[in-house]
Parts: sequence; structure tokens; C-alpha cells
Amino acid sequence: MNAIGIDLGGTWIKGVLMDIHTGEIVKQLYHPTNGEKAWQQAVLETVADLRQQSTSPVKAVGLSAPGLPNESNQYIAFMPGRLDGLEGFHWGHFLNDRVYVVNDAHAALMAEARFGIAKGHKNVVMLTLGTGVGGGVLIEGKLYQGNHQKAGSLGHITVNVADELSITGQPGSLENAIGNATIEKRSLGRFTSTYQLLEAYKQGDYFAQWIWLTSVRHLAIGICALTNAFSPDLVVLGGGITQAEDDLMLPLAEFMNLHEWRPGGRATPIKIAHFGDMAGAIGAASFAIQNEI
Repeated sequence: MNAIGIDLGGTWIKGVLMDIHTGEIVKQLYHPTNGEKAWQQAVLETVADLRQQSTSPVKAVGLSAPGLPNESNQYIAFMPGRLDGLEGFHWGHFLNDRVYVVNDAHAALMAEARFGIAKGHKNVVMLTLGTGVGGGVLIEGKLYQGNHQKAGSLGHITVNVADELSITGQPGSLENAIGNATIEKRSLGRFTSTYQLLEAYKQGDYFAQWIWLTSVRHLAIGICALTNAFSPDLVVLGGGITQAEDDLMLPLAEFMNLHEWRPGGRATPIKIAHFGDMAGAIGAASFAIQNEI
């Protein structure tokens, strides 16, 4: 039996047909979000194509997108400034099916919890480190969405109260501290991307090392706050910045040694996510499976 997962992003619409028991990807498709067809129509055709490819019944359909879903996960209720027309667009009516809609960072967590690095863990915190910083929280095996579905906005916790306000009004947010969107400002105009910063870091550029290690220390402080709040079995890091691998994980471990509260000497494991760019689609299917079965 299969499930369909769709990840609606600003650049690509990604779709997967997935075995609901094993997590095996039977088929995957990509369409540009702003191609010749409207993105709504492109999603419709992607779902139809995946259904046609399925040799067994499709049990569930899930869709991940930026923004906050409504209380029943039928549509994105709040997403200002991106994908005009997304807010209030009822996917079930449009696709003539029951569609479970979930925030894209929450979807990444669901992919890891059901089939990835967090499989078998009941309590998990995930951070997605990319242009901004998103996140999600798994409690007793269930995605915690909270009041108005805004739980998991972990990029907007404060790690430096003296810094400027984030888009949510929080001073010195984790997103501002390490997200790719602020790298030019954090580096005083010297670097325009985290990749560029890391290349200089590897070459021994002292200024780049200062900027990068300051960002990683803020990440560690944020993770420590989250482990104190939720006491998870595991912290998962996803998103493009994790491609830094050891340049991220080794200094992060040192700062965790410095800042983490470890009763009885027990440290919280931190691991890089298993899934890459298809995590949103896989997680959308996983979320639909959890709600349908």
C-alpha cells in the first residue's frame, strides 16, 4: 500500500510515491513552482501522475508547505509574503481527496521520525538550518503542533538578547544568528553566503573563523535551551548548512561540552538528518500516514 507526499516550495514542487510500511520511494517527480503552469495545477498533475504510477492502492496524501496550517491540517492558514494564493487554499477540495497539510519543517521531522535517523525515538527536536531556521518537536511519538499550529518555530528563540528583532519580534533569534539570510549582515558585507564563509574558514581566515564559530556557539546555546525545555532523546539537524559536516559538528560538540546541562553526565545526542531535498515530500506522506491509519 502506498502514500503520496508533495513538498510545495518556492522553487520546486517535489512529489513522492512511497510504500507506507518500508518507506521505499517507488517514484519521485520534480516540477518548477513557477513554470509554465500555475503551481496549483502543477501539484494536481503531480498527484495524478503518481497515482497512475502506483500498482497498489494509495492510502493517504500529504502536502508540506511553508506557513502555519489550520487546526484540522486542511490548508495553510497563515503565510504572508510567499506563494500568493496559498493562504486558505483548500487542497482537499481542489484534489478531490483527503489531503493532510503540514508545515515544511514539521514534515522534515516526520520523515526522520518515521523512516530516518530518528526512527525508534519518541521525543525528538529537529532544527532545519537553511536560509532561515525552522524546526519541529516530536513528543511521545506525535508531532506537536500546539495552539494555532505555531509550535516548532524554533528559529525564533532568543540566543542574544542584545541583538536586533527577528520577524516575530524576538531579539537576537537563532535564525538571525546562523541562517544564511543574515550572513552578509553578520559578516559586515564580506560574505554573501554560508558556503563562501566556510571556504574562507577552511583557508584559515581569522575573520571568517570568528564569524562562523560565533554562529555555531549561538546554535549550541539554542540547542541547550531546547534540551532543557523538552529533554529529547535526540536532536536532529537538517537543511543546507549541515553540508558543512565536521566544520559544523566538531565545534558544535565543543560548545555543547561548555554549555549543556548534563545531569549524571548524560549528553543529548545530536545527529545530521538522513534525508536531503526530498525530506518535505517524504515527511508529508509520513504525516498523512500517521493521521490516516
